[in-house]
Amino acid sequence: MIFILLILSVIAGVFLGKFFGKKEQFAKNLLILSAGFLITICLNEVFPQVYASEVSGNLGIFVIGGVLLQMILEALTKGFEHGHFHHHNESSNILPVALMVGLFIHAFIEGIPLANETNPLSPYLLGILFHNLPISFILGAFLFNRSGSKASYPSLLIVALFALASPMGMLLGNYFNPDLQPYFLAIVGGIFLHISSVIIFESNKNHNINWSKIGLVILGVSLALLMHLFHSHDHGHHH
Repeated sequence: MIFILLILSVIAGVFLGKFFGKKEQFAKNLLILSAGFLITICLNEVFPQVYASEVSGNLGIFVIGGVLLQMILEALTKGFEHGHFHHHNESSNILPVALMVGLFIHAFIEGIPLANETNPLSPYLLGILFHNLPISFILGAFLFNRSGSKASYPSLLIVALFALASPMGMLLGNYFNPDLQPYFLAIVGGIFLHISSVIIFESNKNHNINWSKIGLVILGVSLALLMHLFHSHDHGHHH
């Protein structure tokens, strides 16, 4: 079930990107909404789970490691994860291979902490699904919406690889020692923190207050808090 949800979230995003890819504002709004959701999941679910684990200290270093890893991955993806491809002259600079590698590693690592997850409504899983949508939207727009771009094999391969990356991470996670789980969760927490904070704190032109952005962030936060409420009733033992 979780496998299917992970793959569907990517396919849905790519389809949206293919058909609505010209609507940049839609993609931006989706990103901001997902960033609000993601940072809340991070602070309410991921970090408490990391720090409540029985593992001895040093987990903070892995969170920082996740932040640094995401910074390195963005050298490959050129900030694709936060919608930085709309400058069309730049989109040709993103080597599909580098983009593929960056996105694959990113999604693969996010899948590892899902190893023993059975609840399709787990906030962490929903965080990933929510976060997959805008990235896949941008991916779909990038691959299938450029002038002269066809649904070629390389494009379909990139989509397939990205869709399968998290499920593959999840599969591999089953073979790891469960004691390593908090470390992977800490790394992903760092990745989530970096991506969501870059999207949320990216300055607006002239630093004016952007009410629609604030509204979208609050909406994303509220959605995540709702999920948190429902989830903590089901799984009190997490906290």
